[in-house]
Parts: sequence; C-alpha cells; structure tokens
Amino acid sequence: MIKTDILIIGAGPTGLFTVFEAGLLKLKCHLIDALPQPGGQLAELYPKKPIYDIPGYPEVKAGELVDNLMEQIKSFQPGFTLGEVAQNIDRQEDDSFIVTTNKGTMHHAKIIAIAGGLGSFEPRKPPIKNLSKFEDLGVQYMIRDPEKFRNKSVVIAGGGDSALDWSIYLADIADEVTLIHRRNEFRGALESVDRVKELKDIGKIKLVTPAEVVDVYGSSNLEGVMVRKNNNPEEDFALAADYFIPLFGLSPKLGPIANWGLEIEKNAIKVDNTLDYQTNIPGIYAIGDVNTYPGKLKLILCGFHEATLMCQSAYQKIYPNKRYVMKYTTVGGVTGFDGSKKEAPKAVVKSID
Repeated sequence: MIKTDILIIGAGPTGLFTVFEAGLLKLKCHLIDALPQPGGQLAELYPKKPIYDIPGYPEVKAGELVDNLMEQIKSFQPGFTLGEVAQNIDRQEDDSFIVTTNKGTMHHAKIIAIAGGLGSFEPRKPPIKNLSKFEDLGVQYMIRDPEKFRNKSVVIAGGGDSALDWSIYLADIADEVTLIHRRNEFRGALESVDRVKELKDIGKIKLVTPAEVVDVYGSSNLEGVMVRKNNNPEEDFALAADYFIPLFGLSPKLGPIANWGLEIEKNAIKVDNTLDYQTNIPGIYAIGDVNTYPGKLKLILCGFHEATLMCQSAYQKIYPNKRYVMKYTTVGGVTGFDGSKKEAPKAVVKSID
C-alpha cells in the first residue's frame, strides 16, 4: 500500500506543478499515470514542439518544460506509479481514499487530485482501408522525434493547428512536406495559415486543397498515398511518401474515472471554481484540462493556477485545526523534503544619517 497526502492522477504539467505547490505546504504527493513517463501529452505527443504562453519563457519546447518541472519538484521527492491506470476508488470511514490501478497497485491518500488532461486518448484515424497495415511502418499519428523525418518525404493531412504547426516545423527538416486538407479554409491560427502560405510560395511546402488521402500503398513499408482532389475519383493521383501523418485530433475518454460518481459534463469533470476546484465528492478535486466550469480555458497556465488554489484547500482539509500563513518564496525560500534549501535573499538594513 502506497501512502501519501495527495494522490495525483495524471503526471502532465498540471499534475507535476501540483507537487511543487503541495511541497511548499509540506504535503507529500504521489502520481499515477497511464503513460510510461511523466509529462502527459507534452512528453507523449509533441516533446519537440515549442510553447509560447508559459510566463517567463518567450519560447520553450514541450519536453524542456517537462524537464524543468521535474527539476523543480525533485527536492519534494514525489512517488510515481507509471504505466498503470487508476481503476477503482473506495472511500474509507475516515473520509480518506484507496485507489487501485488496473495492475492491482493500491494507494491510500487523504486527498485526490485528478489532473488527467484530456483523459486517455486515441488519435482519430481516417477511414482508409489499408491504413493499419502501415502503422509504425510509415503511418504515424503523432510526432515524438522530428529528426526521424530528416531528409524524408512527408505527407501531412489535416486542417487544424497541429497539421499547420508540424508542416511549418518539418519544412526545415524533411526533404519534402505536403499538406493535404479537404477544404480550402483552415481551422488553425491565422498566423500559422499565413506562414504555411508563405512557405508554399517559396517552395518549402506543397499545399493540396481541397483534397484528401483515400489510400496508402507500399510493399513492406509505406511508399506513397493516393490523393483525391475535389471529391472526384477521376482526379485521383499517386504521391510518393516515406511518411503519412494524419492529424485529425484526439478522441478523449475519461476512462474508469467516469464511473467514480463524479458529475460529468461533455466528457469533463464539473468543479466549483468559486473557491478550490473541488468536485461533487468532498476531498476529490479536478484541475487542468480534465475539468470544466463557466469560463474555463484549457491552457497549461490555467492548470497551474488551479493547482495552487487546490493545494491550499487540501491543506485545510488535512489540517482543519491549523492556520496556514502563506509565505512568499522570495521571503521564505524553498525547503525540500530531502533537506535541501534554496535561501531567499536577506534584507539589507541601512541607517539614515
């Protein structure tokens, strides 16, 4: 039995930052994640993709942000149960919880913080007959290491931010990038659309619209795709490709958490955002992209804010008779559970003659 103060379900950026905020309050954390490494979608889907809206970072790669978060929480010594799914939850007589994973690992905690992002997710696959035959043999649904595509011929399908962003990013890596979309209009950010058009004009990207990939072919590995223009079979043509990357988004699922008696709205967990992001079950919170409330924005920085307030509420539940006096880290520094301490600078007092 693994015992902790706060059990965090989800080791994405919000879950990781929760460890830091809880550590400042001397609360111990343990994290469960279905993925084999911390970082959530940042580590699994786009570790090399730049992020531009993290305060203090004009630009930071997703994987680098995960590394920084892990370094930030190292002194608070969190525990991890990775590659396992939180399956069952049982409330105890003292209002604590026991959470058991799909592999039978049991966790006992006073507070549960669900920080599962979009939940478990699967890529939306286009209805192409031979697609599964070439999965991991040229057909990819996500990009983990862009260097894999260096000097290769890449076909990307999709009309959202991911398709646009990766087309732009790979234009300087791949030998040839072709972006295919079934409409002339794109759903992504306008600046990304403009950038793709600029790259098209200088020959860095081939843009084929309105069109869609209707077949894939090859012997052992992928060798090319069949493209249909204007929804007209008579305009089908073959396009040689080393890789085909359909980017049609993800199908999020809450998984077993959906059966825990939580109030669910459109595949997200409803929380009270007027105070602490608690769910309809006392002691269980939901923070980050997994929750919903009026005005919700699915941004990493919003998850950081929610984690901070959640930890303050969790402290009051764990220690109802203690009064916590918040101290700024610029004043009190940061003391880890391993005895390490980052000292705040001492105030300098000068006399006035």
